[in-house]
Amino acid sequence: MGFPGTWMTESESMVYRVVPKCACSTIGQIMFRSDHGRFYDGDIHDATEGLHKWAQEHSQPVISANVAARRSYAFTCVRNPYARVLSSFFDKICGIQRNGRRYRGNLVPLLIQKYGIEVGGEEGTEEFDQIRSFRRFLLFVRDTVRWRRPMEPDIHWSSMSGHVSTFIVNGGRYDRIFWTERFSEGMQSVLDQVQTPHPVDLATMPRFNESEGHGPRRAHPVEDYFDDLSMHLVYEIYKRDFELFRYDVDNPANKMPLAEIDLDEVHAKLGD
Repeated sequence: MGFPGTWMTESESMVYRVVPKCACSTIGQIMFRSDHGRFYDGDIHDATEGLHKWAQEHSQPVISANVAARRSYAFTCVRNPYARVLSSFFDKICGIQRNGRRYRGNLVPLLIQKYGIEVGGEEGTEEFDQIRSFRRFLLFVRDTVRWRRPMEPDIHWSSMSGHVSTFIVNGGRYDRIFWTERFSEGMQSVLDQVQTPHPVDLATMPRFNESEGHGPRRAHPVEDYFDDLSMHLVYEIYKRDFELFRYDVDNPANKMPLAEIDLDEVHAKLGD
């Protein structure tokens, strides 16, 4: 199986397991800049040079050898499950993607037909009941995660622990897992542990939010989208994420973690 979703600097200063919707664009650009002294011109997900990625065949033996020997500092980044699944809805379901089309072609028409959701019209610009549509989207997410129908769960709303675990079960070990909610602190702790060809100043660099502007703006606070039923669904879907990464399942308004992540516990529980 190898190390899907794993990126590594060409200098092999650091190894990163991508978790979608968790600052991955910004982290990829930081890695690129730390090697080349400049940011990648475009969406870092499109880069085919300047960064080792498992999806590139020529990178696979290099990443495998590095991770097996644990030569580099390995890390990943996670996010509050409430905010993450809500972001997935607005970006991937309501938004027009950077290729000018809807995400995954017939996915949105399927959701409109089978789950009765609205997405703001053809261009994603019309008014619609965001809360009602999001709660119906959650039913779809639950169906994909629990029963794998009407499709396999998408990487943008499948559990973070599922992404994080593939690195562990194939022989990797994380040196650090930090939260997007404390991004600067967490990313700085990684940079403090590695030697890079070029320095990176987190305080002055831009944030790369490639999903911003794809779809309608969120009209309400995060907590307004979650009633008792949808909170129950989110916990059913992301129970392990809440527990391992220490997020508050009882209060969607609290985006901050409640305690430190126990790396030993993460490796023990996700390494089966």
